[in-house]
Amino acid sequence: LMTESLWWRDGVIYQIYPRSFADSNGDGLGDLPGILSRLDYLEWLGVDALWLSPFYPSPDADFGYDISDHTAVDERYGTMDDFDALVEEAHRRGIRIILDLVLNHTSDAHPWFQESRSGRSTPKADWYIWRDTPNRWLSVFGGKAWTYDETRGQYYYHMFLKEQPDVNWRNPDLRRAQMDVVRFWLNRGVDGFRLDVFNVYFKDAEFRNNPPTFGRRPFEWQKHLYDCDRPEMIPLLKELRELLDSYPERYAVGETFLSTPEKAAKYCGKEMLHAAFNFDFSLRRFAPREFFEAIQRWERALGEENWPNYVLSNHDIPRAATRYAKGEDDARLKVVMTLLLTLRGTPYLYQGDEIGMRNLRMRRSEVMDPVGKRYHPIYPSRDAARAPMQWDDSPAAGFTSGTPWLRVHPDYIHRNVAAQKADSASMLTLTRRLIALRRQYPALRRGDFLPQRSLAPRGVMAYLRRTQAQTLFVALNFTKKESLVSLPEGIRRVVFSTSRQEDETLSGEAIRLLPYESVILGEG
Repeated sequence: LMTESLWWRDGVIYQIYPRSFADSNGDGLGDLPGILSRLDYLEWLGVDALWLSPFYPSPDADFGYDISDHTAVDERYGTMDDFDALVEEAHRRGIRIILDLVLNHTSDAHPWFQESRSGRSTPKADWYIWRDTPNRWLSVFGGKAWTYDETRGQYYYHMFLKEQPDVNWRNPDLRRAQMDVVRFWLNRGVDGFRLDVFNVYFKDAEFRNNPPTFGRRPFEWQKHLYDCDRPEMIPLLKELRELLDSYPERYAVGETFLSTPEKAAKYCGKEMLHAAFNFDFSLRRFAPREFFEAIQRWERALGEENWPNYVLSNHDIPRAATRYAKGEDDARLKVVMTLLLTLRGTPYLYQGDEIGMRNLRMRRSEVMDPVGKRYHPIYPSRDAARAPMQWDDSPAAGFTSGTPWLRVHPDYIHRNVAAQKADSASMLTLTRRLIALRRQYPALRRGDFLPQRSLAPRGVMAYLRRTQAQTLFVALNFTKKESLVSLPEGIRRVVFSTSRQEDETLSGEAIRLLPYESVILGEG
């Protein structure tokens, strides 16, 4: 069924938060030349594509997600020449580039907004959402979603911060301008896009109030019927897909706001997005039943036609290592990494996942994230998952020769790329080996996912990955006890294990898994 190779379906995608990845000039802020300097490492790791969080000019009200020019590089991150060099060098290594596109809103410093607020008869007067009287919609980050602008004498709408006014996608000129942004980057050789909060682009044309409901935070006190998931989104996605399809092998993945698997799936398809994120899997507890449930719900929602993807960490949520590992022990983390990299679907890694980076513990006085500062503790600081990448045990973890913009995690002395490269039992060695196995075995890339619950005792997750020509059996022990797992017929060869020799052939009808052991077994 799937014979041709597709980079975004078969590959592993690695998210880079440029501010924290690698600093080339000692100013303490990661940059594009820094990423370029680490391409050899990323090629060695085996990833197929890099998703870059925003590096566009920004006043940093929301650390780069408030953009003042969508077709430029912020000078703190480098130049457009640096960007072009990065694309060229990545492509030379067979690595694709995916850009974060923030098309729901701009910065209030964007020239479009400056013109729109200056008067009601300017050409861009209708490029944002203006009203004489606000309705009761709320902002994600707290408070009302409308701010009065003295200059124009009206209220403008912002789903997020007041410094992030939402654009008016109903305006045909704005819509064309946004499509031109997409075209601009496609013409520079970009391979795909991650669309920030794409499903809130359109708001109800009549501005009806959302009905009240129960929730922990103010934003959750409303059921978001009218400021999210409007039907106009479908034709727009079709228009975007048509543009992407006019270039070879381009890709779009959407960040589904207030996502459920069912909601994310409805935006995917041959004429819409190639993929959409649903974060059901990301925030599950450490238990086979939990993960099985998330996987099967996602597979059901997507159906036969659409392709799943899976995420354990990103720049907005606590790191997987902090959620799943116990202290500095990576045993449990190795179980979930093996799961992520052996599932049917595109795996996304967040920088530092491969070495088991933990959240940075921070005092409130250290918080840099403007949203975290303003809305603590309603909206916890996202800085904890954004600490600088840990390259080696030199000062500032090899991230910068200067003072890093955010404190480096103190465990960098022993938890870093250089140390783990030299350790055959490290998280990095495991991650690289699993990525290599995905390339080696078509069953891991494209095979069916077949749960084998009858073979595994409680606390063990077992499943087959199967193509017509190849079958692999994956067994993951989520417990700190040994567990006896029955083997499927003909499956005896150890392809991968966190505890035993590879290429060993097992005798008998079962395998005794050690505590937190992961194995992949093949035929023979």
